[in-house]
Amino acid sequence: MKLAMRKLLILGGDGYIGWPASMFFSSTWDVTIIDSLIKREWESMTNGRPLIPVPNIHERVHIWEKVSGRHIDVRIGDIKDAALVYGLLGQLRPDAVIHFAEQPSAPYSMASRDHAVETQMNNVIGTLNLIFAIRDIGIDTHLIKIGTMGEYGTPNIDIEEGFLEIAYKGRKDVLPFPKQPGSFYHLSKVFDSQNLLFAAPIWGLRVTDLNQGVVYGIETKDTECAEGLHTSFHYDSVFGTVINRFCVQAVLGFPLTIYGSGSQKRSFINLSDSLQCIHLSLEAPPKRGEYRVFNQFTEVFSIFEVAEIIEQAGAEFDLQVEIAPLENPRAEKSDHHYNPSNKNLLNLGLCQKNLSDVILREIFRRILKYKDMVNRESLLPRIKWRR
Repeated sequence: MKLAMRKLLILGGDGYIGWPASMFFSSTWDVTIIDSLIKREWESMTNGRPLIPVPNIHERVHIWEKVSGRHIDVRIGDIKDAALVYGLLGQLRPDAVIHFAEQPSAPYSMASRDHAVETQMNNVIGTLNLIFAIRDIGIDTHLIKIGTMGEYGTPNIDIEEGFLEIAYKGRKDVLPFPKQPGSFYHLSKVFDSQNLLFAAPIWGLRVTDLNQGVVYGIETKDTECAEGLHTSFHYDSVFGTVINRFCVQAVLGFPLTIYGSGSQKRSFINLSDSLQCIHLSLEAPPKRGEYRVFNQFTEVFSIFEVAEIIEQAGAEFDLQVEIAPLENPRAEKSDHHYNPSNKNLLNLGLCQKNLSDVILREIFRRILKYKDMVNRESLLPRIKWRR
C-alpha cells in the first residue's frame, strides 16, 4: 500500500524563494501554497518589476505539473485574515509550514509611515495568526519561519545562533542574543522571533527560526526545467539584493553603486543553498516546545569585496566594470566587527556554492540574455533612512 506523503504548507509560494521552494519540495511532500499576490502590487508601486516577467501562479503550477508530473495545490489569500488561516490549517493539518509570506524589503519599510505600518502589520499579524491557529487547532506542526541575519545588526562581539551565554555579577544564564535591527522591516522580524520564542515553550510548538543572510541568484535545478518556471529576479534598489543589483549594473556597463565606504560586512547565501538549508531543517525537526535558531548563510563579505568579485568575474565576459561609491542612503555602521556562526546547519550537512562560480556560470549568463529588459531607472537608491 502506498504511504501518504507528508503535508507541507508554504506561505508566500509565489515569491522569489517561495516559488523555487514549492517546486523543490513537491517531489517528497504533498505541497499546498498560499499567497495574497501583494508582492506583485508592491513591485508595481515601486517600479521594481523582475528582470524577466513572471507568469501568474496558476500558469506556473500548470507548467510545473506538465514537465514534472508533480501537483502543487494553490490557494489565494492573505494570512492577516485569521479566519482564512484557521480554516486552511484546520483543513490541511500540515506536518510542516514554511513561512515566506512577509514584506521582505528594508528600503520599502523606510519609505514612509504608511510603508512602515504596512510592513509591520503584514509581517507580525500574519505570524501571530499562524501560531494561534496551530495552538487552537491542536496540530503538531513544525513551523519554519524565514528570519534575517539583519535582526542582529553589527554588534562588537561574535554573533551566535539566537542565544548567548552571559556571565554577570557572578551569575550565568543563556539569553536571547541582543538584537540591533537596522530598519522597520528588520524590526518586524525581531517581533516575530520574540513572539515565537515566547509561544513555543508554553504551547508546545516546534519552531525553527532561520536567520537568513542576503540571498542572491537566479536559477535552481527546477527553474531550468522549462520556460515559465523562472523565479522573480529582482535587481532594483527596493527589492533587489546587492549582488543581483551589482551583476545587472556590470552587464549594462554601469558603475557598481556601493553605498558609503563599502566596508560594511554582510552574510550571503545562494538561492539553491537556501533551499538546502530549509530541507535540512525539515528533515531534523525540533522537539515539541522547542524554539531553535539557525543562522542561514554560507559566506561573509564586505560590500566592497562583493564588488571586487563581480569586477573580476566581469573580465571573463569582457565587461569593463567600474566601482563608484555613493552617499549611503541608509543609517548603518561602515567599519565594524562581523563574525557570525552557522555551525548548526554545517553540523546538519550544509554544503555551499561559491559566489564567484555562481556569478560566472549562472547570473551573468541570464542577465546578458535579458539585458534589454532592464529598467535602468530603478537601479539608483531613492529612499533615505535619515531626515
